[in-house]
Amino acid sequence: MAGGMKSLAKETFFYGIGSVLPKLLSWLLSLYWAFALPEVSDIGVLTNFYAWVALLQVILTYGMETGFFRYANKENDPVRVFSTTFISIAFTTLLFFLAALLLLEPAAFALGGAAMKPHYLLMLVIILCFDVLGAIPFANLRFKKRPIRFAVIKLINVVMTILFNLFFFLGCPWLQTLFPDAFSWFDISRGVDYVLISNLTASVIQFLMVSPELKIRFTFDRELLRRMLRYSFPILILGVAGILNQTVDKIIFPWVYPDEAAAFTQLGIYGQNFKIAVIMVMFTQAFRYAFEPFIFARNRSASDDRRSFSDATKFFIIFGLLIFLVTTGYIDIIKKLIPENYHVGLKVVPIVLLGELFFGVYFNLSLWYKLTDQTRWGAYMSIFGFIVTIVINILFIPRFGYMACAWASFIANLAMMLVSYFLGQKNYPIPYNLRSAGFFFLLSIILFAGITLTYNNIPELWLRLLINTVLIMLYIFVVVKKELPLRELPVIGKKLKIKN
Repeated sequence: MAGGMKSLAKETFFYGIGSVLPKLLSWLLSLYWAFALPEVSDIGVLTNFYAWVALLQVILTYGMETGFFRYANKENDPVRVFSTTFISIAFTTLLFFLAALLLLEPAAFALGGAAMKPHYLLMLVIILCFDVLGAIPFANLRFKKRPIRFAVIKLINVVMTILFNLFFFLGCPWLQTLFPDAFSWFDISRGVDYVLISNLTASVIQFLMVSPELKIRFTFDRELLRRMLRYSFPILILGVAGILNQTVDKIIFPWVYPDEAAAFTQLGIYGQNFKIAVIMVMFTQAFRYAFEPFIFARNRSASDDRRSFSDATKFFIIFGLLIFLVTTGYIDIIKKLIPENYHVGLKVVPIVLLGELFFGVYFNLSLWYKLTDQTRWGAYMSIFGFIVTIVINILFIPRFGYMACAWASFIANLAMMLVSYFLGQKNYPIPYNLRSAGFFFLLSIILFAGITLTYNNIPELWLRLLINTVLIMLYIFVVVKKELPLRELPVIGKKLKIKN
């Protein structure tokens, strides 16, 4: 069990480089947009656009990443599984692209009204197509346990995105002063265009870099695809409902908020403060990339290793709560990353952080229906969570604005987590350490109350940071003293046996 946990921790580290570090850099870039773009509403437009992108990417991959892992481990010919999966994804992506071209203008108006210009939508469609086509090759790198190559490609993608953005927002204004005729095309009011062009170029480069995974002898197994689709379709429903839980507030906000003129401005404030909480999403994503192949591989072995699943979830909760405390404890520093006119929305940060932690725990608990091939339950729970989210947003956005969005996410993720736990204990019992989870959650809430008191009552910045640091260190001390088996933690970089 210790070896398995060490392997999971090592791969989480490298997938963290490949997913969390690029997301961290993208996060910093999106924070920079608030300084570079002239209007708060521009941030609202981008927030709305990328919510649509996240939703459509889940639809266009339709659960086949998880299906690929399941059948690549289950079948004796993983190359055939990869080939069949990629052909299916490529065919449906082509159909989507052709449909988008035919319906470009009416779709643009329906999705965002005047804010969604047709050429915006065209660029978003092309970005989506290249990202979706690269999804299964990236999954194949994870299956073959090549996290370093995975990390390098992901990192290059985000670095290229940042460089293109810096060229447009810093380089072009400077060059325009030197060569006004050559750069007369540049107009800062078209900042949304430049953001999308940068993303599009980087997505094409990323696909070209991962394309060597396609150098195989392609075969197509219709019977295998039928079984994979039957397995993956509930995961598609789960994924759509799950991503809607994360993005539906940003999608429907302009439609529901009563002041149409201010809708994108309010969404920009919410979206920019929501990005502060994305650090929890990054942690969850890194853990997911390592955890999903880990559980299928462990389940494939002869021994029933449910204890390792319990330990993985326990440490996820412990470190997730640490992220919650660090983010809220140093909010005085973090808030300087966004302009002051966005600070009014900082009150959503703790709510969103805990909501994302609940979603991460829900993902950990979801292994019971994946391992028992009862993925329909994941779909049921995600639909349930989506209903909770959409109802709260529709009812309360008109009155409470973006605060309703934050609380809707919190309540829906908490509800899904609890339902998944109780169903899982009936169908695939795992000895989760509820006492430990409850203890550390209660401890973190008490410490957060202390952090909130210092923020509201102590005017001196240095004193607030000192007190909050002491509170965070207290949490770490209790973790090390009570739960963390330091002797089992791997030393990253020492005798790594991860294939690259």
